[in-house]
Amino acid sequence: MSLVVAGLSHHTSDLALRERLAFPEEAVPKALMELRRDIDGAGAVILSTCNRSEIYAHHEMDPKALLAALRAFLARWHGLPDARFASALYGLSGREAVGHLFRVASSLDSLVVGEGQILGQVHDAYQVAHAEQATDKVINALFQKAFSVAKKIRDQSNIGAGKVSISSVAVDLAVSIFMDLAGKTVMVIGSGEMGELTLRSLVSRGVGHVIVANRSLENARFLAAPNDGEAIALDTIDEHLHRADIVISSTAAPGILLHADHFQRALRRRNSEPMFVIDIAVPRDIDPAVNAIDNVYLYDLDDLQEVAGRNMEARRAEVDRCLLMVDDGAEQFVKWLDSLAAEPTIKSLSAGLHAIRERELAKTLDALPGADAKTRAEIEYLTKRIVNNILQQPMTQLKHEVHRDDSGSVLQLVKRLFGLKEST
Repeated sequence: MSLVVAGLSHHTSDLALRERLAFPEEAVPKALMELRRDIDGAGAVILSTCNRSEIYAHHEMDPKALLAALRAFLARWHGLPDARFASALYGLSGREAVGHLFRVASSLDSLVVGEGQILGQVHDAYQVAHAEQATDKVINALFQKAFSVAKKIRDQSNIGAGKVSISSVAVDLAVSIFMDLAGKTVMVIGSGEMGELTLRSLVSRGVGHVIVANRSLENARFLAAPNDGEAIALDTIDEHLHRADIVISSTAAPGILLHADHFQRALRRRNSEPMFVIDIAVPRDIDPAVNAIDNVYLYDLDDLQEVAGRNMEARRAEVDRCLLMVDDGAEQFVKWLDSLAAEPTIKSLSAGLHAIRERELAKTLDALPGADAKTRAEIEYLTKRIVNNILQQPMTQLKHEVHRDDSGSVLQLVKRLFGLKEST
C-alpha cells in the first residue's frame, strides 16, 4: 500500500504554470471522479490554491507506479504534456508525504509563513473529497491528524503572531491607537493598490465612513462606491481633512501633497482629536515633519515594512520548534500506518485460536450434559478470557515489529508458525 502526494507550488513553479495546473473549485468533484476511475480504488484529495496544486492519494500499487499515474492524470486533465511541468512537479511518498501535508496545513510551507488561510483551504479540500466519497480509511486518518497537528502548532507556538503584510500592519497600528474603529472615518488619497488593500482591511474591521480623494473624481467614485463612501476632488482635501480619523495616502504625485500646516488646521477643527496617518506613496505624499505634531501619528512605508519584518523574523524563529511538532505527529501517524500491515495477520491469528477454542469448548460442554445454562456461559466466558490473554502479548509485539525494516519477514514467520493462510 502506498501513500503519496504529487504536486507543485510556489517553491517549484511560476504563477503561469500554477494557473495551468490549477483545479477550479467547481471542477474538483468531477476531477476526483475521473481520478478514481483512472486509479480504481484510490483514496484521494485534491488541494488547489493560488500557491499550489497537489493530489494526495492512497492505493495498493507501489509508490512509483502511483506517482506516475497521478502525473498522467494531471497531464490528461489539464491537456498539458507532462514534459511541460515534469521539472516543477514533486512526488513524495510515505513519511515524506505525511510530513509535507502536516507542514502545508500548519502554514510552514506557505509563501507567508504562519498565515491562517491555508488550514481552511486544506479543510475545505478534504471536505469536498469526503462528500464525494473519494477518501478512504488512510486518507481520512491522514487529514484528521494534519488538522490536529496544525491546531497544536497554532495553540502552542507564536507562528501566527504579528501581521506581516503592509495593509494588515497598518490596520493593527490603527487599532492600537483608537482601540475600536467603529464609527471612525478613513480618508483615502489616491487610488494605489496598497491604499485600496489597506482600505478594505480597515472597512472589514468596522470603520464607519469612507472618503476618497483623487485627481479624477470618476476614479474616486469607483473606489468609494463598493464601500458606501463619498468621493471628493484632490484639490478640496484641506476642506475635508479634519473629518478624517485615519488618512491613507497612496498617490503617484512627484512631491509632497500635505504639509504640517494642513494637519495643524485640521487638528484645530477636531479639538485635537488624534489622527492616524499612513503614507505608503513613493515618493512620499506627506511631509515627515508632520510626525512632530502632537496627536498626529504618521507612518511611512519604511516604518510599516520594519514592523512587518520584525513580525516575520519572530515567526521564522518559531519554525524549528514547529517542525519538531510536525515530526512528532508524522512519527505517530506512520506508526499507525505501519500497524495496518499487521492487521490481516492479527485477525487471522485471532480467528484461528478462537476456532480451536470453540471446537474444544463444544467437546467439553458435550461431556457435561448436566451443566445448566449459567455454568455453560461461565465456561465459555472463561475460555474467551484465556485465549484473549494469550493473544494480547503477541498482538502488541507484532504491531511493534512491523515498524522494522524486515516487517515482511516477521509476518511471514508468524504465518508459518501458526499455519495461517497467505491470502489473509
